[in-house]
Amino acid sequence: MTKHHRFLITLFAGLLLLGGISCSTPQKAEVDLIPMPRSVEYHRGAFTLSPETKFYTQLPTEGKEALARCLEGTLLGSVPFADEATGNNGISLNLCDSTVVPEAEGYRLEIGKKGVTLSASTEAGLFYGIQTLLQLLNNGDGKTLPAVTIDDAPRFPYRGMHLDVSRHFADKEFVKKQLDALAYFKMNRFHWHLTDGAGWRIEIKKYPRLTAFAAWRPFEKLNDWWTGGRTFCDQNDPRAVGGYYTQDDIREVVAYAAERHITIIPEIEMPGHSEEVLATYPELSCSGKPYVDADYCIGTEKTFEFLENVLLEVIDLFPSEYIHIGGDEASKNGWRKCPRCQKRMADEHLASVEELQSYMIHRIERFLNEHGRKIIGWDEIIEGGLTPGATVMSWRGEEGAIHAVKAGNPAIMTPGKYCYLDAYQDAPSTQPMAIGGYLTLEKAYSFEPVPDSLTTGEAALIQGLQGNVWTEYMTTPEHTEYMIYPRILALAEVGWTPAERKDWKSFHTRALHAVQYLQEKGYNPFPLDKEVGDKPESMRTEENLALNKSVTHLYPYSKQYAGEGDQALVDGVRGGWMYNDDRWQGFLNSDIDVTIDLDSITDIKQVYAEFLQLKGPYVWLPKQVIISASTDGKEYTTLATVDNDISPEVETLQFKTFGWEGNAKARYVRYQALSNGIEGGWLFTDEIIIR
Repeated sequence: MTKHHRFLITLFAGLLLLGGISCSTPQKAEVDLIPMPRSVEYHRGAFTLSPETKFYTQLPTEGKEALARCLEGTLLGSVPFADEATGNNGISLNLCDSTVVPEAEGYRLEIGKKGVTLSASTEAGLFYGIQTLLQLLNNGDGKTLPAVTIDDAPRFPYRGMHLDVSRHFADKEFVKKQLDALAYFKMNRFHWHLTDGAGWRIEIKKYPRLTAFAAWRPFEKLNDWWTGGRTFCDQNDPRAVGGYYTQDDIREVVAYAAERHITIIPEIEMPGHSEEVLATYPELSCSGKPYVDADYCIGTEKTFEFLENVLLEVIDLFPSEYIHIGGDEASKNGWRKCPRCQKRMADEHLASVEELQSYMIHRIERFLNEHGRKIIGWDEIIEGGLTPGATVMSWRGEEGAIHAVKAGNPAIMTPGKYCYLDAYQDAPSTQPMAIGGYLTLEKAYSFEPVPDSLTTGEAALIQGLQGNVWTEYMTTPEHTEYMIYPRILALAEVGWTPAERKDWKSFHTRALHAVQYLQEKGYNPFPLDKEVGDKPESMRTEENLALNKSVTHLYPYSKQYAGEGDQALVDGVRGGWMYNDDRWQGFLNSDIDVTIDLDSITDIKQVYAEFLQLKGPYVWLPKQVIISASTDGKEYTTLATVDNDISPEVETLQFKTFGWEGNAKARYVRYQALSNGIEGGWLFTDEIIIR
C-alpha cells in the first residue's frame, strides 16, 4: 500500500468520525419512549405530519372505527383514514403475516422522510405501534417523527395494574381515565378489585341488597368506619357513603378497555374479606349473625349457591378467561368451632382448616372451568394443595410464584416490596398518609420478575407482573393518581422491555418527561422533579465500635425482615425511611435482646439505636429499652433504662432513638428493647451504635 493510499484511508476515517461522510447508521439522541423498545435503529431525517397525512390500512371497518375512537383528542386524532394509498405522505397500518412479526403484541415501525409504515400480525400489535407514534409526537414538537426503525414486542404477556374500589369507590369515568394511561404505556391487564370487607361494588341482580346495603357505609372516612363498628347502611340513609357499578356501567368499561386491548379481570373475594356480604346475608356465615364473621361458612351449601349465582352474572359481564377469586388472609377462626364446617371436614376427610379452604377453592374452580373460565388467586390458594389449572398471584414476596411454577402452574409476580403502590414513594414527612412501606420509582424499576433459582421451563411460567393499588388511605381521585404515577410506568417498562435493555438513568429522564405529559393531560402524578430521596443516614456507613463485631440474639429475628441476617445490627448500614428496605431488622411478637462482643475491654461513651413506629402495619416503638455493660460477660451493670413517651395511637410515622451517654468500660454491651405487648406487633431497628 502506498503512502498516498494510507493518507486517503486515514482522511476518509477522519471524515467519518467528524460526520463529514456517512456510510453507516448515525446514532442520534435516544428515543423518548416508555417502555423502551426492544430494538431501535436510527436514520437520518424525519417525517412531518401535514394536513395531507392519512392513515392507509386494510383493517376491517370495526377495527378502524375502534382505533379512531381511541385516537380522539390525540395528535393523531385528526388524521383521516383513506381507502387506498396515494402519494408518499401517509401512515400505513399493515396487518401482516406472523412470519413477519411473530409476536401477538409485537410490531415493526419504519419511519422515513416520505412516510410511516407500521406492521403487526394482530390489531393489538398495531395499537401498540400507534402508542409509540403518539409518544414520539407528544415528547417532541407534536408534528415531527424521527427517522427510525423499531422492532418491538413485550417481554411478558401479562402487564397489569390492580385497583381496589372497595375501600374507596372510584366512579367509571375515573377507571376509564386510568385505562387510557395504561394503554398509552402498553399495559394490557386491569385487575378490578370489586368486592372486599369494606364494600361491595358490582350490581348482582339476583342479590340486590348487595348494592342497596353492602355498598354503603355511615362514615365519611374508612378509618372512622374501621374503628366505629364497621357497619353498613341503606343507600337512602343520609349518612351513606359509597357507590357501585351497574351492570351497564361494567359493560361500558369492559368495552372501553377492549378497544385499548386491555383485558379486565374481575375479583370476587372469597372466602375471607367478606364482612360486607355476611353483614347483608348472615346465613352465609358460621355464626349466622351479622358483624361477627369475615369468612364464608364452608359447611353450608348456601354459601356455594350464593357464590355460584354471583359468578354466573360476573361471567356474563366479563369476557376475561380468568376470574380472580381472592383467597387471601382468611382468618379461618370460625371454621374451627363451626359444627357445619367440622362436619364438612369429616365428610371430605380434610385434616385441617387449610385443606377446608383448598376444598372450597377447588370446588369454585371446577364450577368456573365448567363455564369456560379459569381462576387466579392470591398466593394463599397454594395452602392445602394447588390445583393444576390455577394461576397464582404472588404478593407475599416471590415464594408463592416460585412454588407455583415448580408445580407446573402459571404465576404472576406482584410482591409488595416492588409492586404495592400504596407505599410511601418519598420521604414520608413530605407525603400524604400511606399504609406503610417505602417504594421509590427506582426500587420499582429494579424489580426482576424471574428469580435466578428457576429453570428455563419454570421461568417460562412467569406470566408477568402487576402493580397493586390498595386504597385504604386514598380518599380522592387525585390522591389515587398521585400514588399510581409514575411508579406504574416503571413496572410497565419492567414488563415490556428486555432486562438487558433496562437503564435506570435513561428511564428516570424519560419518566420526568412522562410526568409532565400526565400533568398536561389532567392527571395528578407525584412530582418526580421534587423528589427528596432516602433518609440521609442510610447513605453512609456508620463507623463505630460495634462495626462488624460478634452479636448474639436471645430472640430470633423475622426471616421476612432479616436485613443482612445475624450481623445486620452491626454492619454499619442504617435503615431508610421504612422498615421494608432490607436494612431494618424486624421482630414479631417479641422483645429484642442482643449482646455485642467488642473483643476487648473498651472505654465507651455512647450506646444507641433507632426505632420506628407506624400504626397501620402494627409497627411499634418499644415500651422500654434497657442498656447494660459487662467486662466479663457474666456480671452486667445497667447503664440506662429509657421509657417510651410516644403513644401507640399516633397515626403518623415516628422515629425515636433510645440510648445512653456517659463513661463506662465494657467488653460486652447488652441492648434490650421490650415489646409493648400488642398482639401481632413488630419491633424494627437498624443498627446498634457504640462510641
